[in-house]
Amino acid sequence: MDAANFYIIKISSCLFVERESLIMDKFFKISERGSSVRAEIMGGLTTFFAMAYIVFVNPNQVAGEGASGWLAGAAAEAGIDVSAQLGQIWNSVFVASILGAVIGTLLMAFLANMPFAQACGMGLNAFFCTCFVAASVFGGVDVIEGYHAGMVIIFVSGLVFLVLSLTGAREYVAKAMPECLKKAIPAGIGLFIAMIGLKNAGLIQANPYTFVQFVDIHGGQWADYCPAIAAFIGLLLIAIFEKYNVKGSVIIAILVTSVIYYIFMGTVPSFDVSAIGQTFKDFGEVGIVGLLDGKAWSDAFTGAPIGGLFNAVMLVITFCLVDMFDTIGTLYGTAAQADMLDENGDPINVNKSMLCDSIATVCGAALGTSTCTTFVESSSGVAAGARTGLASVVTSICFALCLFLSPLASIVPSAATAPALIYVGVLMMKSFAQVDMNDITSALPAFLALIMMPLTYSIANGIGIGAIAYVIIRIFTGKYEKKDVVISIIAALFVLKFIFVTM
Repeated sequence: MDAANFYIIKISSCLFVERESLIMDKFFKISERGSSVRAEIMGGLTTFFAMAYIVFVNPNQVAGEGASGWLAGAAAEAGIDVSAQLGQIWNSVFVASILGAVIGTLLMAFLANMPFAQACGMGLNAFFCTCFVAASVFGGVDVIEGYHAGMVIIFVSGLVFLVLSLTGAREYVAKAMPECLKKAIPAGIGLFIAMIGLKNAGLIQANPYTFVQFVDIHGGQWADYCPAIAAFIGLLLIAIFEKYNVKGSVIIAILVTSVIYYIFMGTVPSFDVSAIGQTFKDFGEVGIVGLLDGKAWSDAFTGAPIGGLFNAVMLVITFCLVDMFDTIGTLYGTAAQADMLDENGDPINVNKSMLCDSIATVCGAALGTSTCTTFVESSSGVAAGARTGLASVVTSICFALCLFLSPLASIVPSAATAPALIYVGVLMMKSFAQVDMNDITSALPAFLALIMMPLTYSIANGIGIGAIAYVIIRIFTGKYEKKDVVISIIAALFVLKFIFVTM
């Protein structure tokens, strides 16, 4: 090739790249929002590394940590062997979680053009396990059937969510909710998640006299409390990494804590590459087929796994409520950080963002995982410069690459993922600082919503008790207004739930 042709090709390549950059800039409005392609790529990568822990943590939460996890162990103590089924559910949820994150995040990129990522919501996944998987194990119901029935409930709640989003009712309900509960609900979820992390790590234990206690180091065996020590070290590592703005602090801490755990235990993890094939096999046989099973639909509304039509309706409402306020809180908080609020103080493209969230939940349920929602960790990408949907494209590509990491996920102990749960709890607690604690009509309902979530081991209970308290206090203090009708309806529904549903 002579020099002339070389320079012609080089110039043509530069022009092509420049043209593609201009098209990308125009489509995502990169320059308009004061960003750059480089900033969007870095923001997308930052968001991914901040929330990559969900790849390992979500299947653990939904399947009780799988074949050798706490749920299988508790079932074995009761003379029930469900380890194989829980292993299948873990594999199914692993694949479904990643695909759900890819779909949801791409929706945010191309439909809403926002730098937000979606994945299976923390707290909601634990709620799913409690209501459907664990309930089936100890209720004498086939655990796969219970899992499938749960998928139907999530799918229906997603459809309801979608209708609310398309009609604008979702935004209306969200704006009609009292500010004190809007701030308390994300914080309560964070406290609930943190408690789950502390429990999974063994840092807190059951006590017959005080109900709960710190890990017993003095009277325990090394193998009993070394996971707790490893988890505590992991939590401190996350805090230190965050202070120094280390990219991917959470996932790095998970990997380091895993190494510490195996050193403490004096064991070597096994790494089976063939597990990748089994993971996809279980996804095809157990996960994605759930909604195609007619029995799953009958079980969801009339069968034993759920407990009847009324229970099913209350569960659908509960998942809708929790996802709604989790997403609203994340959108408002992250958009405010990015200076992406409109003249009314609402996030730009808020309706489209909510629509993306509801579609992602429907798709996630069809694939076989719990409710998908917008992640608060998106704020880390925004802090790194992300302002458009291009960042979300980058994040989704990174998630897609994780489909082949199931062997790695299987060797990550719960002691290593527990610090991530606690750290997410710390992040979500920030919203409670905005509650007006000088006004008892706001402070008490907010506090009840916050504290009752972990103490009753239910996000829904916290929301319900907070809503009921708010309405009663407003009525008897003469502060009840027309706008409180929505929260009154929600409170009434929860009164019925508490009377007729044990949860």
